[in-house]
Formats: sequence, structure tokens, C-alpha cells
Amino acid sequence: CKLESYLKDAKPGDNFQFTRLGYFNVDIDSTDSKLVFNRTVPLRDTWARKKK
Repeated sequence: CKLESYLKDAKPGDNFQFTRLGYFNVDIDSTDSKLVFNRTVPLRDTWARKKK
């Protein structure tokens, strides 16, 4: 996936909002060559069908 260049400096515990996806933090298993993000809060799905 493509990310903004400033994310290369992300450290474990840093928090970010990814547009239309939700809020994420950097996992402690991340390395300089492999970033791992954990979703902490999803965005509300306004396109979901309403139950009848």
C-alpha cells in the first residue's frame, strides 16, 4: 500500500488517522523495512444497509 513519506519515521505507539479507514497505531513489531499498524478505532459505516 502507498503511504505518505513522513510515516517512514513512525515509532511504536504513534497514532494516525487513515482517511476513510479509521485510527491506527504503530505496532511494537514494526521494523524500518516493515511497518505494522493496528486499527484502534474504525470509522462508522454509513453505507451499511438498515435492518427492516
